[in-house]
Amino acid sequence: MKQKFSLLFSLLLVASMGVSVFAQKTQLKFNGNKKFKVVQFTDLHVKYQDPNSAIAFERIDQVIKDEKPDMIILTGDIIYSKPAVENLRSVLKAVASHDIPFSILFGNHDDEFEVSREELIKISDEFPNSLTADEPNLSGVGNYILKVKGSSGSKDEAVLYCLDSHAYSTIEGVKGYGFFNFDQINWYLKQSAEFTKNNNGTPLPALAFFHIPLPEYAQAASDEAAQLYGIRREKSCPPQLNTGMFTAMKQSGDVMGTFVGHDHNNDYAVNWHGIILAYGRYSGGDTVYNDLPNGARVIELTEGERGFRTWIRTAAGVTQETTFPKDYIKK
Repeated sequence: MKQKFSLLFSLLLVASMGVSVFAQKTQLKFNGNKKFKVVQFTDLHVKYQDPNSAIAFERIDQVIKDEKPDMIILTGDIIYSKPAVENLRSVLKAVASHDIPFSILFGNHDDEFEVSREELIKISDEFPNSLTADEPNLSGVGNYILKVKGSSGSKDEAVLYCLDSHAYSTIEGVKGYGFFNFDQINWYLKQSAEFTKNNNGTPLPALAFFHIPLPEYAQAASDEAAQLYGIRREKSCPPQLNTGMFTAMKQSGDVMGTFVGHDHNNDYAVNWHGIILAYGRYSGGDTVYNDLPNGARVIELTEGERGFRTWIRTAAGVTQETTFPKDYIKK
């Protein structure tokens, strides 16, 4: 009887603590070759049962089969029509069918079709290989951390920060897109410091994923001294206000690169004060503006190294392959 009561109490306690308790149902780890590969799909803008979205599903299937990643992350603006629940479910079903861990983040359009982010994030929970989570008591929906164990599975070797960059400004008189709130920045600083402490004072190699670019994206891309690779066919669209997330990441010393979407005709990666600010490749079909062949960004970490390789994968193959930090340092 006492054992049954303890089990029941434990389950009730876990349930009361929210989604974040189950933030990592599957243990991510470097493979036997000490590699860990992430595929980033972004801005799928899928319209439900619209023929113009067919190429988005084709690209999901093709890229995953070609790259065989260890993790898949969708960085927002996944859907672009009603019925929102059925639409999102159809996309996640296509991703989940490959039986690879995946997670989602929201953009500024996902919750514009009569279903809230709180309701949409529950759709991801329907799939056993989803690692999507939501840290309670934080601004936004879908702030969570994914830890990557070493190939032996004994200790954390890398960190993936997944963050909600919101949708639009909520401050009266300030127009434009959303920005990170101070509670999110403080949460990141606390989590980063804890990882560093547990790693004997050395920051763990980390990547950050969200939808809307930081203000520093525009600043870096306009600096002629900054090392930039890739395509820039439109002005970046960051928020008008800078609340300091880049500074927090630079101060903490763990994040090597940030990966966003939002601007469909950009896929560049630029070095800004030792952090790579990168776009994914537009992954959707002809449901919104786009001038680039759709595809995905791929990022590959190596266990024990502070750096990564990254490239763009399309139907035509691989392009823009670079290595950080080597290719981003001017001689």
